[in-house]
Amino acid sequence: MLWLFVIISAYFIFAVNSLIDNYLLAGPPNPKSYAFYVGLLGGAVLILAPFVGFSIPSKTQIFLSLVAGSCYIIALFCLYTGLEYFEPSRIIPAIGGILPLFTFLLVFILSQGEAILTGKGILAFFLLIVGSVLISLEEKKRISLGSFKISLLSALFFALTFVLSKYIYLNQPFWSGFIWMRIGGVLCALCFLLSIKFRREIFSGKLSFQQKTTPLFLANQGAGAAGFILQNFAISLAGLSYLPFINALQGVQYVFLFFLAIIFSRKFPLASEEKLTKRNLLQKIISIGIIGVGLAILAFSRSL
Repeated sequence: MLWLFVIISAYFIFAVNSLIDNYLLAGPPNPKSYAFYVGLLGGAVLILAPFVGFSIPSKTQIFLSLVAGSCYIIALFCLYTGLEYFEPSRIIPAIGGILPLFTFLLVFILSQGEAILTGKGILAFFLLIVGSVLISLEEKKRISLGSFKISLLSALFFALTFVLSKYIYLNQPFWSGFIWMRIGGVLCALCFLLSIKFRREIFSGKLSFQQKTTPLFLANQGAGAAGFILQNFAISLAGLSYLPFINALQGVQYVFLFFLAIIFSRKFPLASEEKLTKRNLLQKIISIGIIGVGLAILAFSRSL
C-alpha cells in the first residue's frame, strides 16, 4: 500500500499549491496559454535524462508515451476552458465524479475484466467518489448542460492519461516513461502554435499577480511539479485494479485544502471565495466523514 501514502502526499502538495495559486493569481489563467506553458515547461525534465537511466523503448511504447503526454495537455485545456466559462463549483464536482468512473471503465476494458473491484473495494470506491463530489459542491450552484459537456471531455482525457501512464510504467522504468510522456506534452503544446488565433491568445495571456514576490510563485510551481511526480509515482506503484482509486482519492486534496484555508485564512484571505455557512460546514464535515470511511476501508483491507 505504499502507493496510497504516496498519492495522499501528492494531494497534500496539490492542496498547498492550489491555496497559494488562489492567493497569487487574479482569476483563472487563459486556458490556451496555461496548457501551452504547462506542456512546454514539462520539457524541463529532460535535464534529468542523463542521470536517471533514460532509455529508448520500442516504437509502440514511444507512441503510447507521446499520446499519454498529449492527452494530459488536452485534459488541462478542457478543464481551464470550463473554468473560463463556468464557475469552479459547476466543473470540479462533475470531473470528480466522472473521472474515476471513466478510469474504472477503461481499466475494465483493457484488462478484459481481470482488473475489477469486488466487495469492500466497490464500497470504498463508491464512498470516495461521493465524498469527493460532495465536498466540492457549493450551495445553490448546479451543474449545467454546457459545464457537464466540457467536464465530461476533460474527465475522459484525464482518464486516458492515467490508464495509458499505468501501461507505460508497466513496460518502462519510471523516469524513462515519465520523460517520454513529458516530451509528448511538449509536442502537443507546440501544436497550439500552428493556429494564428491560438498564437495570439497564448502570447497575450498573462498571469496576473497581486503584488507578491516572484520567488513565492516559482517555489509554488516547483512544489506543484513535485506533487505531479509523486502522483505519477503512485500510478507506477499501484496495481491496475487500484488505479481508479487514485482518481477517487482526489477528495483528500479538498479535505486538506479545507483545513489549510481555515488555518491560513488570515494570511491568505483569497484562499476561498465560498462563504462558510452552517449548512455548508455541515456538508463539509459529512463529506470528510464519508471520505474518511472510504479511506479506512481502502487502507485496512488486505484485498479488494
